[in-house]
Amino acid sequence: MLSRAEIIQWLQCDDATTLFLEADRLRRERVGDTVYFRGIIEFSNYCSSRCAYCGISALNRGIKRYRMSVKEVTDLALELDRMGVNTVVLQSGEDPRFSTREMLQVICGIRSQSAMAITLSMGELPAADYRLLREAGADRYLMRFETSDPDLFARLHDGHTLERRLEQIESIRQAGFQLGTGFLIGLPDQNLSMLADDILLTSELQPPMIGVGPFVAHPDTPLRNGNGAALDLSLRVVALLRLLNPRAHIPGTTALDTLAPDARERALLGGANIVMPNFTPSGYREHYLLYPGKPFASAVAVESLDTMKKRIHALGRPVGSGRGDPLSITPAV
Repeated sequence: MLSRAEIIQWLQCDDATTLFLEADRLRRERVGDTVYFRGIIEFSNYCSSRCAYCGISALNRGIKRYRMSVKEVTDLALELDRMGVNTVVLQSGEDPRFSTREMLQVICGIRSQSAMAITLSMGELPAADYRLLREAGADRYLMRFETSDPDLFARLHDGHTLERRLEQIESIRQAGFQLGTGFLIGLPDQNLSMLADDILLTSELQPPMIGVGPFVAHPDTPLRNGNGAALDLSLRVVALLRLLNPRAHIPGTTALDTLAPDARERALLGGANIVMPNFTPSGYREHYLLYPGKPFASAVAVESLDTMKKRIHALGRPVGSGRGDPLSITPAV
């Protein structure tokens, strides 16, 4: 297990080549070469939360809001399954009008015709709702804690607390979901010591899936003047998370592509094994801008899929079939 001091040293050293090579070796040894797809459907950009970094926050009054229908979401998820993308990620803001009742209809509609994995990312809910969604057939739930520093968390989330967020994460786990969690890299006022604590907290939670991405300043948020994360730092974080979580699924997130055209490939060469192409229909997806510079903001879904397959095959890596369920979690070496 890497110590906090060792993590900080890797985050700031002049040359991290050895780190990337070791993360890639461990990824190959523990989870293999296969790259699995998680198909994202952003079904609503309404949000009641006032997060300072997010482009669909309730603070952003200039955004065009949308909400897909239950039938639209269900039909598109089933289409992804037929295309061979056997995990769907249903993502939204914290939208009180696309409630647990509507999501239960989506889950039941998918489950009546498919055994594909259903991942939810809907923000904070009552503990009883997590149980209902899990019992209906949803498999996974994504909720990042964003930062392990309580003061920074409160400043970013309009006074909400890190303690509450961690309680929510525990409720998700208690409901029986496969948990995905992680944090933002390069937030304003975040230092390397905080980032090391983020890495250690993620590893302490031992989630089957870890999602981290760079902070990218959005012009219509209070953090519009933030500098954002450097690509090299983001890639170092991915590699360190692989060393500490050898059997977790770790994506090269879409946000990385805002930093460089080959950023996701570099993540896949430094510990990542998942990609998450966006299948939100054109007409909706260009309005789900958590950050500026989002790849394929107006492309059609098939273009996103074909492009991503070509990028993976160019690395000599196979694209996985099936749900890509998490491997059993083992302690870090």
